[in-house]
Amino acid sequence: MKIIKYEKKLCLICMEEHEVQTVILKDKEEYKGEVVSFDSIYEYCNNADEYIETEEMIKANSLAMKDAYRKKVGLLTSSEIKGIREKYGVSQKDFSEILDWGGATITRYENYQVQDRAHDDVLRKIESDPNWFIKMLYRAKDKISEKAFSNYLFAARMEYSKLNNSYLIDSIQALYANFTDEITGRVELNLNKVIEVINYFALKVSSLHKVKLMKMLWYADNLSYKRRGRAITGLVYRALPMGAVPVGYELILDLDGIEFEMFDYDLDRIAYRFHPAEGFEINELTAEDIEILDTVIEKVGNLDSKKIINKMHKEDAYKCTNKNCIIPFSFAENLSID
Repeated sequence: MKIIKYEKKLCLICMEEHEVQTVILKDKEEYKGEVVSFDSIYEYCNNADEYIETEEMIKANSLAMKDAYRKKVGLLTSSEIKGIREKYGVSQKDFSEILDWGGATITRYENYQVQDRAHDDVLRKIESDPNWFIKMLYRAKDKISEKAFSNYLFAARMEYSKLNNSYLIDSIQALYANFTDEITGRVELNLNKVIEVINYFALKVSSLHKVKLMKMLWYADNLSYKRRGRAITGLVYRALPMGAVPVGYELILDLDGIEFEMFDYDLDRIAYRFHPAEGFEINELTAEDIEILDTVIEKVGNLDSKKIINKMHKEDAYKCTNKNCIIPFSFAENLSID
């Protein structure tokens, strides 16, 4: 027994006024065929050596027992369900409406009723995927007020933006899932290294634009392969009209830790200028990696976009690869720089 409060009042056990203790006891009950242990709250009378539950305690103890059951069988607890709802700032009634479960369903789940497995799976999906919740929110737009819809949508979009980097990483890794070690330069794709390489180039090269960056990444991985028999990043490159470009580069450039500014290049084109992220530190690149990057900077870092494209077009790896096809690392031995 653990005492959590003393209060002088009329004791409902002995019907005398004295100091009544509020205590926590470890209880055990069977629920839906499962024996569960949980903490219950009671009032204790020293005079009669007896325990009693108030109406509020009966409700709280019942919920504690059901939450213990939920934990045992792998369901969300009432507080976890409440936390999911509150993450999006949604009322109990509106949450039920959005899920099309009936107006009081969430209220019951948060207070006294155990959800079924199907509903539990839906709640877990909403917890992990704000974008899915946004789709459900739009589906239920006519069931809730315009103001509430706007508030919930804003909260969901904020949650989605927090997870955006995870979605990007998953998407990039999916693009690379079927590439063999030979295609990735005998190393696994390492997005942390990719980010560090881009930041290192941005730190050391003035006026680093997207086209030039793509070529410098290719030169770095191929020079590494030429010297060591393995690339640095694990990126895979295609032969596009303007030279080598990493697979999934559009997604890669949106990763956290990569910073650039956009500006109008001419009437119908936008340019990207990269700069090092604030607080950039090298954590995964090795001394050998840095030495290779410095060589690339020395050899091509002073070239403008047009000149580095022309240089790329003269490389055997580019000349011998069909348009839009993957450039193999087997040509690295003929690389023009070292």
